[in-house]
Formats: sequence, structure tokens, C-alpha cells
Amino acid sequence: MTGPKFGRRLGERIKLLASLSGAAPAETSTRGWTLPGVEDMEIMAQRAAALGVVDPFFRQHDGLAGATTSINGRSYINFSSYDYLGLNGDPRVIARVEDALRRYGTTVSASRMVSGERPFHRELEGALAEWHGAEDCVVMVSGHATNVTTLAQLMRPGDLIVHDALAHNSLIQGAILSGARRIAFAHNDVAAAREQLWMHRKAHKRALLVLEGHYSMDGDIPDLAAFVALAREFDCMSLVDEAHSTGVLGASGRGIAEHAGIAPDSVDLWMGTLSKSLISCGGYIAGRADVITYLKRTAAGFVYSVGLPPTGAAASLAALDILREEPWRITRLRENSAHLLRLFQDAGFDTGSSAGYGIVPLVTGSSLVAARLSQAVFERGVNVQPIIHPAVPERAARLRFFVSASHTPDQIEATATLLGEELRALSE
Repeated sequence: MTGPKFGRRLGERIKLLASLSGAAPAETSTRGWTLPGVEDMEIMAQRAAALGVVDPFFRQHDGLAGATTSINGRSYINFSSYDYLGLNGDPRVIARVEDALRRYGTTVSASRMVSGERPFHRELEGALAEWHGAEDCVVMVSGHATNVTTLAQLMRPGDLIVHDALAHNSLIQGAILSGARRIAFAHNDVAAAREQLWMHRKAHKRALLVLEGHYSMDGDIPDLAAFVALAREFDCMSLVDEAHSTGVLGASGRGIAEHAGIAPDSVDLWMGTLSKSLISCGGYIAGRADVITYLKRTAAGFVYSVGLPPTGAAASLAALDILREEPWRITRLRENSAHLLRLFQDAGFDTGSSAGYGIVPLVTGSSLVAARLSQAVFERGVNVQPIIHPAVPERAARLRFFVSASHTPDQIEATATLLGEELRALSE
């Protein structure tokens, strides 16, 4: 689904996720108020159960989930983890976390502005600013909230936000909350973005061009140099969401600027998450020092939220250190991703526009086929999630594979073989 529709149809997505559960009907009202769509959700759940579709969501993992995982005591090859570099559970990370836990406890117990500031906050922000070639950085406790609160604070009515049509929900929600005019352009289409800016830029005070460095649904990347030139031409600020490109793109994992060979300071704001290659939880914005200071003193998602916990900061700091020391992990991730992509393509599977840098979709063109295929391979020891309508258009329903540096060639080859067998079985 395109970005603009994503926010408006959140309710539909919730209904669909619930529809696969086959749960018993829920109460439709409580104390006189109703939940719109509950009855529709119940009908959809009954239909899914009648089709033999088992709920693939909220499966409980027994322990650490990396290239493999255990669910209900059974081992699975796992392609549903953001742990691109295989660092979750690394003994060096655990040791760093244990030291932070003993020294600072489990929480900073307050907003950083009032009494939650700790040395590790600035240490992590400094490390991330250096990583992105920026002057400063602010770290927040939620990746989603980082985008929402940043766009809402920086942009205002009378401004313009031009964003890729497949921008993440957090970017869309932040744009909506800002009150700025919001216009989407066709995915990764520089000419379409130019057309929107040519038509609308002059009528607005300020403008922000919003991209992602590595799109999580399709696994493709933008022509960053062309978009940066476009932002300069039309006097726009630029924000690039690096959630899935930090630790993935570039020879040393520094993201799409390194991959594209452009100066990091040619982008105004770098957004990233701690929950993927940096194996923690939270988000950050890196950019000009004055902008970062402004966000720290005014952005609601930072000012009115507790500071990042000690263990989370320690894990991400350890991950950054390991990334610097072991760039082979980025190379291995790239090799594994390219291997899976090549096997899928050789088998005639539709992999969309994936560039093979960590995310490989297998497009089925049918939500029912995607759900059944996910269920079939799960029963044979592979854990991969279906992405179904309305999260994507029905014709773009898929399985989405998150590849890790920890996957072995045997695991990748066995998975590709198994997928071919199950797809043939479904078509018979």
C-alpha cells in the first residue's frame, strides 16, 4: 500500500491481522461505546478459519531469535528477524550490557531533560553522529515515535512535505501531525518528485523531502545523489530514514551515503533505529547541532518520554564497536542476501525490485497464497512472515525474508528448495 493510504487504513490492517486468528467473537461494545469494525473483524476471522489459514502472528519464541529460532520447542530457520549482522546475543554485547546494568540499573527513571540524563546517552549520540558524519544526534526510546515527533516538531502549517509513496507509517503520521501539506510521489521516481516540487514548492514557506535509505517492504534503494540534487534545486531540507540501511549499505555499513559515494552532510537529517543492526530499541536523529538542540528542548516524543535505558544504550554502543572492527559481517550479509535473491530468481519467483542487500520479498500476488505458503513452510521448519492486503495491495502480497550475516549457505539453499516445492504443491 502506498504511504498516504497506509495511515488512513490502519483500522483495516488491524482487522486483517485479527482476521487470521480465528479467535472467538469478541464483545462489540463496552459501557455504551462501540469499536467500529469489530463485527467485520469477527466475520473475517471465521472466513480465515474456514479456509484453513492459521494465524501467523504473535508466535512466541522460546529464546534468542537469530538465523535460527525456537518456537514451542521446535527449531526453525528464521527469516523474520531484524538482526542483520548476527550480533544479538554476542558475548561482547552481553558483557557490555551487564556492566551497564550493574552500574545504572534497568532504567533512568525520568525524562532526560529533568533528571534522566546519563553519560551513556551522550556517548551513544556522539558515536552515532560520527557514524553519520553529522554534528550531533538525539536518541529517543522509540523508532516510530522518533519520526512522528521530529516531523511534527520541525514542520508546520504552510510548509510542504514531499515523500516517497512507500514511506514508513511513522513518517506519514509525523507529516500528518505537523499540519504541513503532504504530497507523495511515485516510489523511487526522481522525475515524479521533481514534478511535485515544480508544481507546489513556491506556494509554501519551507519544504522537506523525505526518503528511506532501504525500503523494508521491497528491499530496494533510492538514487540518493539524484534526490539530494533535487532538494538543493528546490531549496528543500532532506530527511533520510536509515532504519534498514545502517549496518547494511556501504562497505563499512555506514548507510546509503557511503553506498552512493556522497558526502553525508549533503543530507540535512539522518534518522535511524537501534532495533535492527544496532540490536537494541529506540530511534535517533543525526544532523546539525542547532537542530538537534532544538529537538531536545521541544520535541514532545523526547521531552515527555523517559530516557533510553542503560542496557539499550550499552547494546548499541557495543554493536557500533563491533561493526568498526568486523566489516566482514556486512560483506557476509550481502553475500547471503544476493545468494537467496539469485536462487529465487533462478527458480522463477517474483522478487519485485529487491536489490539483495538484506530484504528479499517473494511476491505471490495473493494474500491467501501468501498466508498458506507461510503456513506450509513453517510446518517444514522455516519461519517467514506473510505480508498481505491491506498492508500491501492484493497484487503485491508476499513473503518477506530478512536475511542475516549468520545464515549459512545450506540454510539459504534448503529454504529456496523448500519454497519451490510448496509453491508447486499449492498450484496443483
